[in-house]
Amino acid sequence: MKTKIFSLLVDNTSGVLSRVSGMFSRRGYNIDSLSVGVTQDPKYSRMTVAVSGDDKILSQIKSQLNKLEDVVDVIELKDGESVVRELVLVKVKVDIKERQEIISMANVFRANIVDVSPDSLMIELTGNNGKIQAFINLLEGFHIEELVRTGLTGLTRGIN
Repeated sequence: MKTKIFSLLVDNTSGVLSRVSGMFSRRGYNIDSLSVGVTQDPKYSRMTVAVSGDDKILSQIKSQLNKLEDVVDVIELKDGESVVRELVLVKVKVDIKERQEIISMANVFRANIVDVSPDSLMIELTGNNGKIQAFINLLEGFHIEELVRTGLTGLTRGIN
């Protein structure tokens, strides 16, 4: 099974997210990751959708996305030709001994400590999926209170 990341330029109108996600649910396709935000032109939003499947399914997904009325453009974000990132916030329960160890790990990953309390740290990390997963794996020996990931977002390199 392969994963593809599609960058969709869509009309910034009410219900567009529902119509795009509805296309997936009607056909029984799963969305692995979804992020949406307005572009530099407020008439449009950019959706980044990660999906998995075989070549036939992925081709059908791209074809069906291109047919949607609200979709202006569909671009596949390919490795080496695009920049794809994700943000994760992790709240870790810590004691005095663990605090410095976790701060050191965060520094190695160029993560930011965004909240400190007597019994926890909140860490913000941005990067590709591999970097995010490697950091989460390192935290397995600690007690993760909460974790949230934004989903992938990205753009193609250079000027199109």
